[in-house]
Amino acid sequence: MTSVPRIVIAGTHSGCGKTTVATGLMAALVARGLCVQPFKVGPDFIDPSHHTRICSRTSRNLDAFMMGEDGVRDTFLRACDGADIAVIEGVMGMYDGIDGTACASTAHIAKLLDAPVILVVDARGMSRSAQALINGFRAYDPDIRIAGVIFNRIGSERHRQMIGNSRMVPSFGWIPRHDDLAITSRHLGLKMAHETAVTEEFGNIIAQHCDLDAVISAAQDIPIIEAIQSKAMKRKVRATIGVAWDAAFCFYYQDNLDQLRSAGAELVFFSPLSDRLPDIAGIYLGGGYPELHLEGLETSACNADIRQAIDGGMPVYGECGGLMYLTKEVTTDRSYRLCGVLPAITEMTEKVQALGYVQGQSNARSAYLPSNLPMVGHEFHYSRVVPYYDARYAFRLSRGKGIENGQDGLILNNAIGTYTHAYFSERFATAFVTQAVKYNKT
Repeated sequence: MTSVPRIVIAGTHSGCGKTTVATGLMAALVARGLCVQPFKVGPDFIDPSHHTRICSRTSRNLDAFMMGEDGVRDTFLRACDGADIAVIEGVMGMYDGIDGTACASTAHIAKLLDAPVILVVDARGMSRSAQALINGFRAYDPDIRIAGVIFNRIGSERHRQMIGNSRMVPSFGWIPRHDDLAITSRHLGLKMAHETAVTEEFGNIIAQHCDLDAVISAAQDIPIIEAIQSKAMKRKVRATIGVAWDAAFCFYYQDNLDQLRSAGAELVFFSPLSDRLPDIAGIYLGGGYPELHLEGLETSACNADIRQAIDGGMPVYGECGGLMYLTKEVTTDRSYRLCGVLPAITEMTEKVQALGYVQGQSNARSAYLPSNLPMVGHEFHYSRVVPYYDARYAFRLSRGKGIENGQDGLILNNAIGTYTHAYFSERFATAFVTQAVKYNKT
């Protein structure tokens, strides 16, 4: 159980300035000497990379659809160990959940953690109407505790006065317009933390224009929460798993890595762009941006190492970017042969091909996976994988698109490549590591 101070940064809608406020608040609190544990609501990989860089603590995803309500509490409690305060960045608008419901929304997470909320309001183009908007958010669900508001994109002191004259909720900050300060975007969202330093300025903006003492006081006004179930972390190493980690492969849920360790894996990080394959018994290829590094990947000696490992029966799990890397070729301006293993080709597209949550089960005889193993996750990609006629699949989906016709997870030997960014269950991690143990023995 914990009573660690905690605050949720919610927004009225996407693009209102949540990330600016959340990352700036994290930076300002760190500058005060506090140990800040960051979180991100939803399946996003990019915002957590900025959180982690700012706080020097790994940001965790909190997603009630993928993790379940007990899983959200468990992850929160484990991650907060040793922290002075937790800052939780929301997703979309505060009440926007899956399929128009409350599930997996920022409000859902705030309720699960009994955490106060700071509402970020984009005040551009309105004055007194901002108060009507805030009142609507308060009245929509009275169980949500909106402790205060931070107004973003204030045009002038006069603009601030017109809004403030009729306020009904404490104002924790008034942030002026800074059109020159923004994290640039591309096809999968904002740039990763290692690609931009603009978030370093956000802390100065928050410190200058927001009431940090009021924020901290609100975060401290919380009850004790307790996880219903606690995961016992195993420590005995059974096998070594290689995790691809570089500019091309950088999308991972920290809980997935923890699950592999809990199942007895020692994780060794390597770069398919520049390294040879280390001495390992399994490979985890996460998502990322392989399409931005095709020339480097094509000439990497690691490709042949991975092909040889798969031919020898090594268990491999690749997701999204990892799936693309494992297919026969990736086509953009020309065709690039990377690992060239899975029976399909990948075509990059200008439009998004799939976006949303995924749910399904493993098929019978799915490489190292037991039959009917549940799988949940998220998909988001600007590519199309075209399978060969004889392709076999690891998963049948009840929700989501997958690779083709609700099927996901191309198989070759003990290699599986999916479009789904799966949230690992204990059973999945155990099956993967167990297969790595068997590979070691052969």
